[in-house]
Amino acid sequence: MVCLGNICRSPLAEGILKSKLDAEHLVDSAGTSGHHGGELPDKRSIEVARLHGLDIRDQRSRKFTVKDFDAFDVIYAMDRSNYDDILYLSRNDDDKSKVKMILNVSFPNENLNVPDPYYGGDKGFVNVYNMLEEACEIIASKINN
Repeated sequence: MVCLGNICRSPLAEGILKSKLDAEHLVDSAGTSGHHGGELPDKRSIEVARLHGLDIRDQRSRKFTVKDFDAFDVIYAMDRSNYDDILYLSRNDDDKSKVKMILNVSFPNENLNVPDPYYGGDKGFVNVYNMLEEACEIIASKINN
C-alpha cells in the first residue's frame, strides 16, 4: 500500500487489509516521498481506524524502495502520481506488473485516485476509509479463496 507520505491513506489501507487476512500474509505500507520517515500515521487516520475497531498506532512511516518489488507480490498505489513514481523505480517488466491502482479493484480500469485527505477535514478521512474498506474487502476475498 503506497501513498505520498505514508501517514494518511496507505496506513489505513494496511490496517484494513491486515484486519481481513490471516497473520501469515505480509501487508505493509510505504510512501514515495519519505518526508515523514518514522512518524506515526496522521492522528485523523488513527481516529477513523479506531472508530472502525482498528488500531494502526504500531505503524511507522517509511519510504518505498526498490527492495519492495522483491518483498511483495502486489503493490497498490493510492493515486496516479504515486503509481507513476513507483513505476519509475521499477527495474523490469516483472516489477511493473506488480503495481496496481487500488481503486481499480472496486472500479476496474477506471484508474480512480484515492484523494489525499491531509488538507481536508475529518470527513475526507471517513470517505477515504470507506473507499479503502471496499477495495480491501475485494482484495481479501480473492486472497482468502
